[in-house]
Amino acid sequence: MTKKARLKKLLMNIFLLGMAGLLYGIFVSYTGLAIPCLFRKVTGLLCPGCGVTGMCVALLHLDWRGAFSCHPVLFVLLLPLTAVFICSAAGYVQNGRFRFARWQNLILYVSVAALVIFGVVRNLVRFL
Repeated sequence: MTKKARLKKLLMNIFLLGMAGLLYGIFVSYTGLAIPCLFRKVTGLLCPGCGVTGMCVALLHLDWRGAFSCHPVLFVLLLPLTAVFICSAAGYVQNGRFRFARWQNLILYVSVAALVIFGVVRNLVRFL
């Protein structure tokens, strides 16, 4: 596959994913109905991802404070995770493979650890 074909495929996938997210965000904004968290339904605890939909809907409305209050850790991680995505997407267009550099892996590992720690701490705080 050529670079041009990979770029076209990548942009199409980004567009489709973005449109699906936008439509879901609009649906949630107007109906208040969202996909429930299965982890929360089963355990009663907030998972590390609880609040992501609220954060995305707030971002859709350019409500930065609301987005931060819904999920502060992911809000802070948006910029470095976007950088990881853009660099890996550029690598895919260049050579046809998604490969992460050491710094990208470090950001991903730190992000996962931060989300897990956040998930544990916010549940502990709720019960104290």
